[in-house]
Amino acid sequence: MTPESIIRKPIFLTEKSNAQRTAGNQFVFEVLRGANKIQIKEAVQKLFNVKVESVNTMVYRGKDRRMGRGYAKMQNWKKAVVTLKEGDNIDFFADAQSEG
Repeated sequence: MTPESIIRKPIFLTEKSNAQRTAGNQFVFEVLRGANKIQIKEAVQKLFNVKVESVNTMVYRGKDRRMGRGYAKMQNWKKAVVTLKEGDNIDFFADAQSEG
């Protein structure tokens, strides 16, 4: 597994993840369901060039959605809350600000 396949996407548009990012230096990612904490830690360190202090993971159950007259179940997904060492930071919008 490559680091790009382990880290699916950051989750930074919720109030809780914004509060965690500013207060506790924690960042939230959607990750591959089969990845463990050690693989997630190594992937974040390699992709963002930071030092990871701890990783907390949780698996969310997929919701039921209406599809026409029937129902379909969305896939289960895994979320990882990554705590960085003091002084390290991940700036998701650095590239967008420098281009525009």
